[in-house]
Amino acid sequence: MSVDLDALASPSARVAVIGGGKMGEAILGGWIKAQSGAAAPWSAACFTVVEPNDVRREYLEAEYGVHCVADATEAGAADLFLLAVKPQVMPAVLPGIAALPSAGGALFVSIAAGLSTAKLESQLPEGAHLVRVMPNVALLVEKGATTLCAGSCATHEELSFVRDLFGCIGDAFIVDEGQMDITCAINGSGPAYAAAMVEALAAAAAQAGLDADFAERLAAQTVFGAGALMAERGQSAEETRIAVSSPGGTTLAALAAMEDGGFSESLAAGVRAAIARSKELGA
Repeated sequence: MSVDLDALASPSARVAVIGGGKMGEAILGGWIKAQSGAAAPWSAACFTVVEPNDVRREYLEAEYGVHCVADATEAGAADLFLLAVKPQVMPAVLPGIAALPSAGGALFVSIAAGLSTAKLESQLPEGAHLVRVMPNVALLVEKGATTLCAGSCATHEELSFVRDLFGCIGDAFIVDEGQMDITCAINGSGPAYAAAMVEALAAAAAQAGLDADFAERLAAQTVFGAGALMAERGQSAEETRIAVSSPGGTTLAALAAMEDGGFSESLAAGVRAAIARSKELGA
């Protein structure tokens, strides 16, 4: 059965968000607020959120005006199911979703790290149209970086539609599924790396005599500004580094000391560890 993209692109679309945690909320909130793009026709009335925690359900209903239920079997009819639970929880959730009458003609979107489209499809109705997505937490401020790939039955039009949905809350990029574990290590986990760098910069500045709170604010704005400079001006990381690095200046002295301390290799080791863990989650 094919997915009705016209129905999904309308104000009467029915979207079930399976998992009302931080990422589910970030995506839900971004889509409700979208003023342009694929999610622009959607309002709070389009959404049902499945969330087992009572307090969390009450919060989501009050904050976003969405309908919430405790179990996936109560989700009702949906044109799109956003699978936003942890990889370890997914096997317990999918059978109830697969049994819903509307599952056969729905579009499924999974944000679970490590779980391949083949593994997910094996627990969904036969011929399910699935798109696998790796977003990041910056969706909360509509600055997300998202990668996505198609399952075996998803069409190019469906993949493009999901890309446009995530394009409403940041940038979205289609990749081969073989690259998804790698992108998980970059965009999925990357905000934590940036935050760790801000923490380290702020701690060093505080140790040198700067107020700790001001040091963190200054470091965070600097990292944010550097990213915006590269993104908005189309400037590469290398170009940005060189532009800041005056011969004989403070920046080159700092970069040399960081490399002596294993800066680049430490980051590379972290990426390799994240890739390995993503593969383990999908095993």
